[in-house]
Amino acid sequence: MLGIFALIGLTDRIFAPGVRWFFRRRLNRAIDELNTRLALRIQPFKLTRRQTLIDQLMYDPEVIKAVEVHAEENNVPRAVSMAQAQKFAREIIPTFSAFAYFRIATRFSRFISKWIYRVRLGYSDDEALKAIDPEATVVFVINHRSNMDYILLTYMAATSATLSYAVGEWARIFPLQNVIRSMGAYFIRRNSGDPLYRRVLARYVRMATRQGVTQAVFPEGGLSRDGALRPAKLGLLGYMVADFDPQSARDVVFIPVGLNYDRVMEDRILTSRASKEISGRTFRVSIGKILKFTARNLKLRLQGRLYRYGYACVSFGTPVSLKGWMKQQKINLRNLPESERFEQIEALGKTLMTGIGSVIPVLPVSLVSTVFLQAGGQKMSEMEIKSRTFKFVQDLEANGAHVHIPREDRDYAVSAGIRMLTLRHLVEEKDGFYWAKEDEKLLLQYYANSIVHLLP
Repeated sequence: MLGIFALIGLTDRIFAPGVRWFFRRRLNRAIDELNTRLALRIQPFKLTRRQTLIDQLMYDPEVIKAVEVHAEENNVPRAVSMAQAQKFAREIIPTFSAFAYFRIATRFSRFISKWIYRVRLGYSDDEALKAIDPEATVVFVINHRSNMDYILLTYMAATSATLSYAVGEWARIFPLQNVIRSMGAYFIRRNSGDPLYRRVLARYVRMATRQGVTQAVFPEGGLSRDGALRPAKLGLLGYMVADFDPQSARDVVFIPVGLNYDRVMEDRILTSRASKEISGRTFRVSIGKILKFTARNLKLRLQGRLYRYGYACVSFGTPVSLKGWMKQQKINLRNLPESERFEQIEALGKTLMTGIGSVIPVLPVSLVSTVFLQAGGQKMSEMEIKSRTFKFVQDLEANGAHVHIPREDRDYAVSAGIRMLTLRHLVEEKDGFYWAKEDEKLLLQYYANSIVHLLP
C-alpha cells in the first residue's frame, strides 16, 4: 500500500505536471498558428480557465452589490445569495476548447450544412470588413430563421473567427450542453426576471465584450414564427453597450448578417400556432413521422432524386462601429440618465436590424412564393410565372435588395423555386398550369415574409 501511494504521489507531483506542460505547449503553438490564419484572433480571455473566470465574475463589484441586495430583499443569509450567484455563473460561463471547435464543430457544421443545403455566400462588404480595427470587439448580429443558423454560420465563418454564441435554454440537455459549452457558447435564460441572474449575466457579457471576445447574437431573441423580421430585443445589446466609454474602452463593431433558406426545417412547427388559429388543426411531431420522413429522404438520396433543401445563403453587411455611431449621435451612453440611455440603445437596435434586413438574401423559394400569393388562386403557366418573377426581381434590385440568382441564370432560379414548392405540395400542377394550394397559403406566406421588408 505504501508503494502504491508513493507511486500515486510521484505521478501527481512529478509526471502529471510534465505531461500537462507538454500538451499545453503543443496547444499554445497550435493556437498561435491559428491566430496567424484567422482574421479575428482568439483572445486570451477565451483561453482562460473556466474556474478563473467564475472567480473573476464572483468578485466583480457589481455582482457583489447585487448579491447583497438579493440577500436583503429576500431575507436570506449573504452566503446563500452568493451560492446562488455562483450557480448562475457556472451555468453561464463556457469552457472553450480549440480542439472541439476546429476539429469537431467546424467539420461537423461543414458536413451537415453541405449535406442538407446548397450553401452560398451572398453579398459581402469586403472592403469595410477588412478595415475593422484588429483590436476591436466584433459582434455578429444575425436574423434568426432556424436552429440551423448556428451550424451554418459556424461553417461560413470558420476561416475567419471563433464565434461565441448566446444560446437559449433549449440546448441545456445532457450531453449537448457540454459539447456546446466546449465550443465557447454561453447559455442564457431568455425570460428570466431574477434580478440577481440578470446582473450576473450582464457582467459576464460586459466582461467578455471588454476583453475582445468575438460573439454572435440573435437580436430578435427567438425564431420568427411568421417568417418576417422582428424588432430587436435589447437585453444582450444593452449589456454590451450600457457602460461603454468611447474614450478608454476598445471599440465594439457590429457586423449585420442576413440568413435565408429555401426550406426551413422547422417551418411547420413554427407556423403551427397560426395554423391552429386559422384551421383548428394542430401540427404534431411524432417518432413515426420523423422515421417516415428520414426513410423517404434516404430513399430519394439512393435514387438520386433528392434535391436537398434548396439553397441556404449568408450575407455580411457593412459594419457598425459603436464609437462611430455614438460620435454621429453626439452622445456618450455611459453619461446618460437611464431612460435616455434606453432610448438610445433602442435606436441602436433599430439601426442594426435595418442593417440585417438590408442584406437578407432573396432566394428562389421566397421569390416564387410571393408571386403565387400575389396571383391568389389564379392558375399560371410556367412562362407566366417566370415573366412575373423577372419583373419582381427587377423591382427588388432597383430597391437595393441582394437577389441570389443560382448559376447566374434567372430562368433556372425560377424553375428551382417552382420545383421546391411542387415537391412539397405547396403548389399544385396540372396540364402545365400551376396554382397555390388553398390550405398551404400560410406556409407560402411564411417564405414570402422573409423578404417582405425589401418590397418597394
